[in-house]
Amino acid sequence: MEPMTEAVLRGADPDELSGLPVPEDYLAAHLRQEDAGVFMGMDSAAKDVRQSVRVGRVPMPELAPDEVLVAVMASSVNYNTVWSAMFEPISTFDALKRLAKGGGWDARHDQPYHVLGSDAAGVIVRTGSGVRRWHVGDHVSVSPVVADTEDPRTHADSLLSDMQAWGYETNFGGMAHYAVVRTCQLMPKPGHLSWEEAACIPLCGGTAYRMLVGEHGARMKQGDIVLIWGATGGLGSFAVQMVKNGGGVPVGVVSSEHKAELARRLGCDVVINRQEIGIGSQPEPGAATVKLAKRLGRAIRQEVGEDPHIVFDYIGRATFGMSVIVARRGGAVVTCGSSSGFEHNYDNRYLWMNLKRIVGSHGMNLAEATEAMRLSRLGKLSPVLSAVYPLAEAGEATRLVQTNGHTGKVGVLCMAPEEGLGVTDPQLRARLGEHTLNPLRSA
Repeated sequence: MEPMTEAVLRGADPDELSGLPVPEDYLAAHLRQEDAGVFMGMDSAAKDVRQSVRVGRVPMPELAPDEVLVAVMASSVNYNTVWSAMFEPISTFDALKRLAKGGGWDARHDQPYHVLGSDAAGVIVRTGSGVRRWHVGDHVSVSPVVADTEDPRTHADSLLSDMQAWGYETNFGGMAHYAVVRTCQLMPKPGHLSWEEAACIPLCGGTAYRMLVGEHGARMKQGDIVLIWGATGGLGSFAVQMVKNGGGVPVGVVSSEHKAELARRLGCDVVINRQEIGIGSQPEPGAATVKLAKRLGRAIRQEVGEDPHIVFDYIGRATFGMSVIVARRGGAVVTCGSSSGFEHNYDNRYLWMNLKRIVGSHGMNLAEATEAMRLSRLGKLSPVLSAVYPLAEAGEATRLVQTNGHTGKVGVLCMAPEEGLGVTDPQLRARLGEHTLNPLRSA
C-alpha cells in the first residue's frame, strides 16, 4: 500500500499528510481514447458500458494554484457517466479537447484517457499555492460544477458562465483514488454521513434543489402538486423529499410495484405505476401521447383533485410530450436532462394556449449545492443510497444505471476499503436513525 493511502486510511494528521510524497500514478475508472469507436454504428440500447469503462492506473496530474488534490474515499454513478461511456451524444474526448484549447492549466485535460466521476467525498491531501480557505486534512464533498471564477456572470450564477461538468466535460474526476478539484467545488462533508453516503448527494441533490426550490427553477411553494417522473431514480428520490419538505404534494411516477413501495417510503402522497396506465419507455406518436397524457391527468385528479403545478422531468424524450400536456394552466415543466433521448416532441398548443412555462435547468451553483448538504445535516434529506460497488466494479455499477436497474443512487467505494467509514458525528447519526438516512436500503 502506498504511504499516502495508508496514512489517509489511518486518519493521519495534516502535518503527516503534508510530509508524504504524492504518488506518481493512481487507480481510476477511466475511458481510453483508443476505444472511442468501439460502439460505432450501434443503437444506444446495444452499447454496453462495461466494454468501455476501464479500471487501471493513470498518471498523477500537476495541481493548478486554485486546486486541491482529494484522496477520494467514495464516489457515485450519475447518468453523465453513462453518456461518457457510450461516447454520446458526442465523444467525451471532444469535450476535453475543447477545454484544452483555453490553454494554461486547461491544456492538462486533453489526455488519451478520461477519469470519470462527477461526485466525490474524501480528504484533502494537497492544496495549490493560491488556496486560502481549505487545508490538508479537511473532509470534503465535491460539487460537480466547475465555474470560471473570472467570468462576471459567475458572480450572479455560475451556471451562466462558461462552466463544465467535472468528470464529464473535464478530466481527473471522482471515480478514482485521487481527484483534482477546484476550490469553487468544495463543501464540508456532513459529519454524520459515511463516505459513500456523502458522495451521493452533490450532483443529484443540488440539481433537484435548483430545479424545485432555488430562484432559478420552478420556485415551488407550499401546497404545490408536483409530478415527478422516475420518482425512485437518483434525481427523483431527492425531488420527492424536497417537495415533501417544502409543503408540496409529491406525485411519483414509477415503473413497478416494488418501486411504488419505495416511492411511498420516500414520501410520495400519490404513486402511479406507469405500466398500469399503458405508459411505456418509448415515446408514442402525437395522438397516442395526448391520449396517455389525459389518462395520466385523470389518474392524478382522481387522487388529489387538481392538475400538477410543476412537472419534474429528467427522463426527456419518452415523457416530455406528456409533461407539457399534464401541467395545469399556468404551470411549469422543469427539465434538466434526457436519459431516454435528447430530441423532444410536444404539441405546442398545450404550451402557448395554456400559458405554461418550460424551465431549463442544468446542475447547480455552489450555493445551491451547499443548501442541499445543509438539508442533509438537518436530517431533512436522505442520500438515497441503494447499492455500493467497489472501484474495481465501476463498469458494473455504471451498467446498472444505464439499464435503469437501480433505485436512488449507486455508490462506488474508491479508497475506502468498506462501507460505513468516515462518520465523525455519531451522535447526530444516532439521533436521525438509519431508517431516515437510508430509506431505500432499510426497505
